[in-house]
Amino acid sequence: MYRMSRGRRLFRIAGLATMWPMPIRHRLLAGLVAVLWGLNFLAIHASLEHFPPFLCVALRWALLAVPTMLFVPRPRVRARWLIGYGVGFGILQFVFLYWAMAIGMPTGLASLVLQSSAPFTVILGAVLLREHLSRTAMLGAAIAVGGLAIVGSQRFGGATLWPFLLTVAGGLGWALGNLASRQARPQNPLHLTLWMSVVPPLPMFALSWLVEGPDAVTSSLATALTPGAVPALLGLAYTCLVATVLAGGIWTWLMKAHPASRVAPFSMLVPVVGLSTAWLVLGEVPNPVEILGGVIVIGGVLYGSRGPRRPGELTPLDGEVVPAR
Repeated sequence: MYRMSRGRRLFRIAGLATMWPMPIRHRLLAGLVAVLWGLNFLAIHASLEHFPPFLCVALRWALLAVPTMLFVPRPRVRARWLIGYGVGFGILQFVFLYWAMAIGMPTGLASLVLQSSAPFTVILGAVLLREHLSRTAMLGAAIAVGGLAIVGSQRFGGATLWPFLLTVAGGLGWALGNLASRQARPQNPLHLTLWMSVVPPLPMFALSWLVEGPDAVTSSLATALTPGAVPALLGLAYTCLVATVLAGGIWTWLMKAHPASRVAPFSMLVPVVGLSTAWLVLGEVPNPVEILGGVIVIGGVLYGSRGPRRPGELTPLDGEVVPAR
């Protein structure tokens, strides 16, 4: 035990903490989180079968906001970063994602294209926060963008282009939320994520009322307790309790226990699970070019996040407090 502790200290002193292996049980937990987040896209699909997309976003966060305000201590961060995180991660990401899925974006492919948040985080971090980028991070971001271009090339010239672009816009919103959470520097990242849920509900209820209309809102709420709405309610419950609270809590604990570069790459399993489960449950089959583009996206993000870095260098996986969905 003494030698192990001393070895760990030597690795940290040498700046090689990323090489220290995770225990097998921790790797299994990280893999479990990826599975839970991948399944969350099926839960979103089920929710959208009954609720219009903007109302669905409002309900998703309202179900978390109420108990959060009652039982979770407010994180000691500046209000502007909390609001910025809520607007980027909670509103922009999910407005565009739910909208895209409601008008035809395949569930599995959405889990992949949303990974556009990684290169966006790198680019925006360099432009807005003047983060220093290593060559590895820049090349990884370029590879990921190239993979997204390959996926998008299969959707040009038809009705499928708009849902693809909306999903990419969701990735941009997620990246903006990443930067806000990075600036907030919370002592407890999960508390920040939970309190972020207080920001979206009222604006999203207003947007739903204005855009989707009073009839759509009242009709979907009035029939929410009917048997036909059970899958949608289960989807909302899964998104709030399992994907955000349970999986997010495990992820936050793992990120505290290990270097981010050891834990974060497990999030790249999310689109693998999302694509696989959408194929098994919904019969969605991406074409070979989309699969190739997806492999390139995942490879670019993983490549950009590898290796030890100097302080201040940003990689595609930095700043993601909870890459949950």
